[in-house]
Amino acid sequence: MAAKRQMGFRCRLVVVLLLLLGSIAAIIAVAVIQDTWRFQEYNTEVYGIVIDSGSSRSTVYLYEWPGEKKNETGVVKEVLHCRVAGNGISDMGVDPVKDAASWKGFKACMVNVTENIPPEKHNKTPLFLGATAGMRLLQMEDEKRSNEVLANLRKYLGSLPFMFQNASIISGQEEGLYGWITVNYLMGNFLERHLWNTHVNPHGAETVGSMDLGGASTQIAFAVQEDLRGDDYLQVRLYGYPYNVYTHSFLCYGKNEMDKRIQDKVIKQSQNRTYVYNPCYAEGYNTTTKASVIYNSQCTQKPEDYNPDQDIVMVGDPDADKCVRIVRSLFDFKNCSSASCSFNGVEQPPVTGDFMVTCHAKKGHDRHVQTDADRLSDTYEHTLSLKHWVSERHLKTYCYTGHYVLTLLANGYKFDTDTWKNIAFQRQVKDTSVGWSLGYMLSMSNMIPSEARDVTPMASSVFAGLIFLFSALTIVTMVLLLIMFVRTCY
Repeated sequence: MAAKRQMGFRCRLVVVLLLLLGSIAAIIAVAVIQDTWRFQEYNTEVYGIVIDSGSSRSTVYLYEWPGEKKNETGVVKEVLHCRVAGNGISDMGVDPVKDAASWKGFKACMVNVTENIPPEKHNKTPLFLGATAGMRLLQMEDEKRSNEVLANLRKYLGSLPFMFQNASIISGQEEGLYGWITVNYLMGNFLERHLWNTHVNPHGAETVGSMDLGGASTQIAFAVQEDLRGDDYLQVRLYGYPYNVYTHSFLCYGKNEMDKRIQDKVIKQSQNRTYVYNPCYAEGYNTTTKASVIYNSQCTQKPEDYNPDQDIVMVGDPDADKCVRIVRSLFDFKNCSSASCSFNGVEQPPVTGDFMVTCHAKKGHDRHVQTDADRLSDTYEHTLSLKHWVSERHLKTYCYTGHYVLTLLANGYKFDTDTWKNIAFQRQVKDTSVGWSLGYMLSMSNMIPSEARDVTPMASSVFAGLIFLFSALTIVTMVLLLIMFVRTCY
């Protein structure tokens, strides 16, 4: 009899222990499933707005990228760009009528951008404004007006339904670096390296150098060996890989400012300061310009008898040799304290690999700029026929631009007959504008956290219910064990 009771107790004990172990195992299994099968669900798209405020105009760019990044960098694409009507922001604060036109242009573009972003995304969309060489010159000339222009822009942009970050003047180095990022991103150089996981040095044929011919400045940027260091070398990390980039910006060497400097040089070489023969103008072309148009810049030096309202008549008297001498006189190719220089004593390592040149000056994206070096120097052979196939607004700069570009690239940046063929002149790649703004947005996407939420195989309420159920079962089982032991012992 006692043996039967003892055997029955053992059977009940085994059953209860199995129940206890099963309950504990169930709790562990539920927790493991919930954690193991957990994954992150990313928002379908993230938006960003960059306003490029150049010397002659502003352009608003809207970008989009998936919430899931590639090695912490967004795969960014341009959704739209809107050119702001009116002049550049560096002209603000002078003429109320022109200011009104510029503000109207800004508001029209921002309405366009707003309509292309889902309303629920507005307050999460970062907004940046970057001003370039035009504002850099204004800051040098009139810091008070420069600060007022930026303050008014910050007030306006901060009132919009976006996550406004800042409106600031970016440095020439930053402009060059972001332009280089844009070019290589659009050509797939960064993503291809990320996808194939190739561990190679980031220079040479792997990346493309970039040159930007703006209205007030020009930039060059290209990747170099990692051990080169100096003021003009910047380090950037994209898609998990580091790059060492040489970049330099030359203020006053943009196309529009060079035009003013050439006119200034021609005037000062002329005996008659009001009726001037310009060797860089086409035959039969003439124009009347106010002195203030030429000398309202930090890039030109006002003459002693300067009168801003003076009318200066310039008549075309084409002479290739005279024009090229004037253009080259604006560059210093002699002084260099480093192993190699571009011009004006600026250190620059030798150019290698492919390069892309973009022109962002508002007036005159001249067709002949995209030809080879020989044709650039032969412009004057057909000056008499220029007016038949070149628009009036381009005639003013058509002849000198060839010498300017050739001098800048060949004598300045030191492209020779072998490396010249590696240069491509483009304004767009894959229907996307080539400029610093996309590169800026890519860099900023590194600092914008991915928008994601944890997704689990069970809803929180179901998970909590199962944990409660099996926990309660475990407690009840332990109580039964305790009762059994008490009855057995006493």
